Amino acid sequence: MKRFRTAALFGVALLMLSGCAQMFVSRDQPLEALSAEQIYRRAELELEDNDPEDAAEFFGEVERLYPYSEWAKRALIMQAFSYHQARDYENSRASAQRYIDFYPADEDAAYAQYLLSLSYYDQIDDVGRDQGLTFQALQSLRTVIERYPESEYARSSILKFDLAFDHLAAKEMEVGRYYLKRGHYVAAINRFRVVVEDFQTTTQTPEALHRLVESYLALGLTDEAQTAGALLGYNFQSTEWYQDSFALLTGQGLQPEQRGDSWLARVYRQTIRGEWL
Repeated sequence: MKRFRTAALFGVALLMLSGCAQMFVSRDQPLEALSAEQIYRRAELELEDNDPEDAAEFFGEVERLYPYSEWAKRALIMQAFSYHQARDYENSRASAQRYIDFYPADEDAAYAQYLLSLSYYDQIDDVGRDQGLTFQALQSLRTVIERYPESEYARSSILKFDLAFDHLAAKEMEVGRYYLKRGHYVAAINRFRVVVEDFQTTTQTPEALHRLVESYLALGLTDEAQTAGALLGYNFQSTEWYQDSFALLTGQGLQPEQRGDSWLARVYRQTIRGEWL
């Protein structure tokens, strides 16, 4: 009985070794001589060797040589991942979009959409550059959040969406500060107003309100300056921006309080008094 058990175990080991031998892929073998799984495993080896560009090519060969197979489907999502690892964002986005188009109901469709979003998000440049990619990242991240709310990628997408949104607000602030520094107060106010009205949930809002106090005081529009100070004090009283605005206002004998009927007064009534009509 013991000899029989040993022989059986030896037989299982031989089968396992035989399977491993079949999966061993020489880099010198022509792709046409390999199975879909073997090409896929070769692509994985390239990834392990930190060569995502070659990996993407081999994953693409799986789809070319064995279209409509299960391995081709798996290879397509891995191709999108490999291109992203190689920072070839355009091709990563194209592969991810093809996966979504071909397999919209597949469990990896959420990941494909997330990769597509990252292809925009990871290209967001410094604040001072064009923000077109930021808008595209926001739109794509929103798709992940709304279409796949229960997926593991939804939470990460929400966090990245907030960061990208803050990035756009920071761009408005940069331009506004540029105008303010040069004494173009009306142009500066227009930029800061965009932050207060359209990006009020971002970290840029306290400074935007303070810069409005500065700009309106420079123009002699004290009602608007006081109202901006009141909004700042109500929502961000513990910040340095409120302290600076309070010092500016009191230095001219003014107090942070809602006055007049400007756009800021309407924001004040809506956000603090709850008067929406």
